[in-house]
Amino acid sequence: MKTWMTAVGIVAGGVIAIAAVVTMAAAQPGYGAGAHGGRGHSDYRAVDRWLKEFDQVVGEGRGFGLAFAADQHTYPGPMHVLELKDRLRLTGHQEQAMHRLMDVMFAESRPAASRLLASGQRLRTLFAAGAANEAAVRAAATDVERTRTEVRLIHLLAHLKTRDLLSVEQRRLYHSARWED
Repeated sequence: MKTWMTAVGIVAGGVIAIAAVVTMAAAQPGYGAGAHGGRGHSDYRAVDRWLKEFDQVVGEGRGFGLAFAADQHTYPGPMHVLELKDRLRLTGHQEQAMHRLMDVMFAESRPAASRLLASGQRLRTLFAAGAANEAAVRAAATDVERTRTEVRLIHLLAHLKTRDLLSVEQRRLYHSARWED
């Protein structure tokens, strides 16, 4: 379990690192030169790998950092609470409630994630097919962000409900296990 949590931390850190790399690369002279000696290709490949991982994880109904702001500040999600159930000393009632919350979250997030991934694919297809124009891009990008917001809210609201089921001590233990160990 600790290995998985470490991996989540690495992924979250990777998201930040990739954003930093792309931002720094964009600020460099010759950015985007790619085959002409610039750094562009490896940066693009890293972003491409991250996007593929995002699509896979979100497609499974998980959040991939979409509720990171909540998790960082003692608003855990049901899946992570269940991973730490022994350490948090969940009661039988709490464990059952977490399973129900997680089931509801996944039941809502999976179809929403499918819509998000489909809207992202439509945006990419506009460009790949050479059919991009301002109106089409505006509509497609708006659809992507609307569906991303829908998926994010599902996860954030699950974190709110999860927190309400935990004691102050359990939230402290959770935060310590996830963010201080």
